Amino acid sequence: MTEPGTRCYDITHRTVYRYSDDVTSSYGRGFLTPRDLDWQRCLSHELVIDPDAADRSTSRDAYGNISSYFHVTERHRTLSITSHSVVEVDPPAPEYYSGASARAPWELARPVGGDGALAAEFTLDLSPPEITDAVRAYAAPSFDPGRPLIEVLRELTSRIYADFTYRCGSTTVSTQVAEVLAAREGVCQDFARLAIACLRANGLAASYVSGYLATDPPPGKERMIGVDATHAWASVWTPQNVWLGLDPTNDQMVDERYIVAGFGRDYADVPPLRGIIYTDSESSVIEVSVDVAPYSSDRGGPLRA
Repeated sequence: MTEPGTRCYDITHRTVYRYSDDVTSSYGRGFLTPRDLDWQRCLSHELVIDPDAADRSTSRDAYGNISSYFHVTERHRTLSITSHSVVEVDPPAPEYYSGASARAPWELARPVGGDGALAAEFTLDLSPPEITDAVRAYAAPSFDPGRPLIEVLRELTSRIYADFTYRCGSTTVSTQVAEVLAAREGVCQDFARLAIACLRANGLAASYVSGYLATDPPPGKERMIGVDATHAWASVWTPQNVWLGLDPTNDQMVDERYIVAGFGRDYADVPPLRGIIYTDSESSVIEVSVDVAPYSSDRGGPLRA
């Protein structure tokens, strides 16, 4: 049964690579299929590759994300990958951000035993380390002893939003959190990773989430940043086995406007696309476009029951 306030989205994610010389072989892998979750249902998904792939497959990783693999052997100078999905997303339950797990002291959300063992790996630092003295110092004002977890999350989200400038092209996927912290600018993946480092520095389990933002905000809400590409945010585990989502790029707790494609410990676990090509091309250009629109039966086929 569809929940009141459930939204249905038609998502088109297109990536085009253009090369100055022939590519003789192109291998690619990406996380482009939205997840099926308690609050989200991927009703349909299609991945179109041009030129056609000679070999392709899908698999699930350790976190349950769907990974798509393809190998194009036809010579080409342009490669396009278009993912088209129809997804339903329920609004957060009323108690999602106000229930016991959110109102309890943040220290109690540290994973210990039981279900916490499954979340423990999300407390671990990366390699090279992201949890530095500078990260600990930046996080500290939000983590007063005994403070309710939801208050910690909201303040940390708001502080990153206020302290950092969103600037396209200021970072790459390999930019370290320490560099972002020093420059005070970046994009959504940087702000998500900074929040995650702050949370892990205090023993909390935090995941990196890759997905999409709706382009049509509900009445009274402003259009948010990140809608022309994939978006990234963070989630924090609670002992009730609930992940609370926060988006420091937009000073927003996650709601029905967010569509999850995949999650892991870091960006490297769930990149939208990565690959290897064989070519003598001296230059290349990549174009990425994302459209997240309200679903209409005029735009797509029938929905799954």
